[in-house]
Amino acid sequence: MKEIRSKSISLRLVEEEDASFILSLRLDEKYNSFLSKVGSDLESQKLWIKEYKSHEANKEQYYFIIERADGKHCGTVRLYDFKNDSFSWGSWILNEDKTRYAAVESAFLVYQYGFNILGFGRSHFEVMKGNDRVVAFHEKMGAIRVGEDDINFYFEINRDQVATARLKFNGKLL
Repeated sequence: MKEIRSKSISLRLVEEEDASFILSLRLDEKYNSFLSKVGSDLESQKLWIKEYKSHEANKEQYYFIIERADGKHCGTVRLYDFKNDSFSWGSWILNEDKTRYAAVESAFLVYQYGFNILGFGRSHFEVMKGNDRVVAFHEKMGAIRVGEDDINFYFEINRDQVATARLKFNGKLL
């Protein structure tokens, strides 16, 4: 499956030609405060994508470009760290071109992909301390904080919790 859609956005798998868009997001100080640092070299980003594509082919991770219905790029998100019945997700960035409900829609698309397409029953992920808006977002979605260290809060959410959250947003997303 190359693409999945919701009301105003879609997720499509990253390609090498997305390197400059990804790099522009990752280097922008408005978006990168809570992300791992990357170099500014476009060729290195292209090489990273080439290497990533082998992980995609081996069904080890999936990296998506988030696009509006008109095709305008507005973010990224990645599914990875597949363990037993759980997957993690991150590299979630939405820029100023996002739609009104892009955050909620992209989260539900991530869960749709992880639960319905990949067959996992739950998701585990971390959020850096200080990223209060994202922590609050995940907690509103029903994620449970299961731990923390000096840098991150750790969360889990299962398909039933996501289904309950989906009912709350039903009129806005369907």
